[in-house]
Amino acid sequence: MLCITTLLTVTAAATATSTAFRTVGGNEMDRLALQAFKERITYDPQGVVSSWNDSFHFCEWEGVTCGHRHGRVILLDVSSRGLVGTLSPYVGNLSFLRDLWLSNNTFKGQIPSELGRLFRLRHLLLMNNSFEGEIPATLSRCSELTQLAVSHNNLVGKIPKELGSLSKLIDFLVQANHLTGGIPSFIVNLTSLEKLSTTHNPLGGSIPDGFGQMRNLKELALCGNNLSGIIPSSIYNLSALTVLSLCENQLHGNLQPGIGMMFPHLQLLQLHTNLFTGPLPLSVSNLTEMDTLDMQENYFTGKIRVNFEGLKNIWMLLLSENNFGSGEPDEMNFINSMVNCSNLKYLEMSGNFFSGVLPKSIGNLSTNLFFLNFGVNLLNGTLPSTIGNLINLGTLFLQDNQFTGTIPTTIGGLQKVQRFALRGNNFSGKLPNSIGNLTLLTELYLEDNRLDGTIPLSLGNCQNLLILYLSQNNLSGIIPKEIFRLSSLSIEVSLAHNHLIGSLPSEVDNLINLVALDVSENNLSGDIPSGLSKCTSLEFLHMEGNSFRGPIPASLRSLKGLRVFDLSRNNITGQIPEFLGQIALTSLNLSFNNFEGEVPITGVFTNASVISVAGNSRICGGIFELKLPKCAIEKSKEVKMSLAHILIISVASILVGITLISFFISCWVKKKRKAPSIGTQVEEQFLRVSYKRLLKATNGFSSDNLIGTGSFGYVYKGIFDQEGATVAVKVLNLLHHGASKSFMAECETLRNIRHRNLLKIITSCSSVDFEGNDFRALVYEFMPNGSLERWLHSSTETNNAQNGIPSLSFLQRINIAVDVACALDYLHNHCQQPIIHCDLKPSNILLDHDMVAHIGDFGLARFHPRLTNTVQSSSNGIRGTIGYTAPEYGLGSEISTNGDVYSYGICLLEMMTGRRPTDGMFQDGINLHNFVRMAIPDNAIEILDQVLLNDNEEDVEAAENMTRKCQNRANKIKECLVSVVRIGVACSVESPQERIKISDVVHELQSVKNKLLQH
Repeated sequence: MLCITTLLTVTAAATATSTAFRTVGGNEMDRLALQAFKERITYDPQGVVSSWNDSFHFCEWEGVTCGHRHGRVILLDVSSRGLVGTLSPYVGNLSFLRDLWLSNNTFKGQIPSELGRLFRLRHLLLMNNSFEGEIPATLSRCSELTQLAVSHNNLVGKIPKELGSLSKLIDFLVQANHLTGGIPSFIVNLTSLEKLSTTHNPLGGSIPDGFGQMRNLKELALCGNNLSGIIPSSIYNLSALTVLSLCENQLHGNLQPGIGMMFPHLQLLQLHTNLFTGPLPLSVSNLTEMDTLDMQENYFTGKIRVNFEGLKNIWMLLLSENNFGSGEPDEMNFINSMVNCSNLKYLEMSGNFFSGVLPKSIGNLSTNLFFLNFGVNLLNGTLPSTIGNLINLGTLFLQDNQFTGTIPTTIGGLQKVQRFALRGNNFSGKLPNSIGNLTLLTELYLEDNRLDGTIPLSLGNCQNLLILYLSQNNLSGIIPKEIFRLSSLSIEVSLAHNHLIGSLPSEVDNLINLVALDVSENNLSGDIPSGLSKCTSLEFLHMEGNSFRGPIPASLRSLKGLRVFDLSRNNITGQIPEFLGQIALTSLNLSFNNFEGEVPITGVFTNASVISVAGNSRICGGIFELKLPKCAIEKSKEVKMSLAHILIISVASILVGITLISFFISCWVKKKRKAPSIGTQVEEQFLRVSYKRLLKATNGFSSDNLIGTGSFGYVYKGIFDQEGATVAVKVLNLLHHGASKSFMAECETLRNIRHRNLLKIITSCSSVDFEGNDFRALVYEFMPNGSLERWLHSSTETNNAQNGIPSLSFLQRINIAVDVACALDYLHNHCQQPIIHCDLKPSNILLDHDMVAHIGDFGLARFHPRLTNTVQSSSNGIRGTIGYTAPEYGLGSEISTNGDVYSYGICLLEMMTGRRPTDGMFQDGINLHNFVRMAIPDNAIEILDQVLLNDNEEDVEAAENMTRKCQNRANKIKECLVSVVRIGVACSVESPQERIKISDVVHELQSVKNKLLQH
């Protein structure tokens, strides 16, 4: 009976609570706050907040948790739901809220100061969003906060000093923002802190001295904060630390000798890219819980005496780009102590001064070892045969040392290796047949050694090979046809400077994707195979210094992408083909052969600085600068003609003469008006630039030459002293995740395209050693006028004119828009296979000397089969940059030409309005597209860039004071402005299928331009 009475009592209480949900003011306030939160969400792909309605209680809404006792909201968790919008200040009315989890979405705008009302709040997780503005000082009122995470946003300003009152704070994470003002001294008063990360903020200053009092601190990450000075001694008092990351700063000085005993629990120590000096402390051997030790790019010196035997957990040991090395015979013995490091996966020791012999114990390292790099040192002696024991190696770099002897046959045991570099040593003997066991090999660098014998036929087993360098050796025999059957070869094959004989195998026609082929300086003979014409991706073809004979095959006319062709010092006969003048060659060397007959005078043959025909005694004609003898004219048989025929011919000749004179005068005038572009001059003069020349051209990759940075590397300005020409050098660090894929995408894309509005690569794609890492360098034509981004948004505080950058006129903007549209039209509709750029934005639109626009940065570009413009599901994730990326990509749709059109439309609207798509004004469901769409047609003029409006106002004033003709001109400009805006809106509609085609965009913009230019 008691149980039944109790049950009835509980039921009645529950009923009363349910009624209270609908009547108590506090609960109603929570409901309204949640409703306000919902209203600020402009995009809800998973239907989370869109399901919130009054058909059931708000405590049952998805992502909402209420307290059982009072029925008030205590948790709001909508993290990782793909939400787009702003955070409503009414969230500050959820007065019982303990946890606010909004991470991994796209919340924009400022963090509301009203969050300071949430005095019960414990966990505030806002990371991985797009919040702007400053961190609200009012958060200091949330006295119960234990976790404050606002990392990976766009926050600016100083870290508020008021936050020093948050005595219960355990995690303080502000990394990856734009915070300045140094690390505030109040931080050291947060004695409850266990995790502090300010990584990748331009804070500046030095590390505060008082860190030693933060005894509970376990993770301290101050990487990339532009810090200077030394590590304060108090840091060494933090004995509970498991993570110490101080990388990418300007810290200097020696490490304390006892560092290994001061941090007994340290698991990760990152000090790379600083100015530290001195030896590696012996006490590092006491860091027994260490898994990552990264001290790359410093000035550490001396012999490594650390005993690594006790570091059982270490899996990444990175000491490259220092000054380690003593010259002592046993200085490599530290490797012996690594044998017991069974988890070791990455060992990076390149770019030091290690000398002596690589010990046999190298083969006893962990079988988990994946990356081994001792390149660019002074190692000598033979390569131990035990190297073949490292069966899981994916990368083996031992380049640019002083190794001697033969390459051990045991390398055949490295069956998982993909990148293998032994170049720049003194290896001799034959290349072992066992190299054919490396079937996963993609890059093989064996150039600049003393290898002899024949090229192993077994190389034909390496079906994934992309790059093959065997140049600068003593190899002999014929070129195995098995190599040229490797259709995977798509970047470069270099067999130059050997003693190879025989003909160029006809199987060369398999290399349809190859960019560069170099067989120069050998003893090859026979005819040039006509099948070479199938290698339609070739840009660089070097065959000089051989004994090739016969004529140049007519089939080579299909090599439309060829830029450098060197056939000098052979026995080529016949006439110089006319079709070579129809290929966009930047260098043609036909010297010292047996050509005969007349030299063509079209295309490349009109520029004496990029062609050479010297040493051909039976040629004649050509342009004047070649100073060749005139070709003899055969006398035709005399034919008696009537007076009428003579008159007709005479009159016709006069008319033709007048026409030709007019034509040449017209061409001369046009040529005088338009100077040759710098990019063309550079392409003609620089063909294949060595790393040494790049180093000199960029002043040693000096920071003074740095003109841009990106996710995978840097861009430097380079000036070649001899020619005085300027280039842009893009250097990509292949150790960065995604860099290799980006490099391959850019090479693969740009070698297949030719268009005046696409940025051109001047050199072939090659590997360089840069700062001790394996980098790839791409050399582009230099764009002296920078990016469109620079012209549109030079400064947020001052206008372009004050920064020495004049504002773009309306005509200039239309010209740029037409240039970019033409380039996209070419990529989408006129390439052999459509190309999707995937990252079109103003910073990737570059302007040359004549303000002609060029699309650059093809690191995300992809080939796309035709007939696949429809939206398909994809797991590739979002491609591109926030604000410019097509909305369907956020839903997992496959990339398409429609996505590029959307990005183009946003760029066009940005050009016309002067507003970025990420402007803080765009919130509450309004984006740049909607902002413009709602203004046309009646209010379109009001939302345009003020510069364009000022130009138009001058026309209107002129119209009022002058003639009707001026009024018509002003009206015409207004119509053109609105027309361009309409095109931008048509490109950026949400539905991919409803977007205008890029070919139609070109037509429409040309029409607007023509109308604007009409008088």
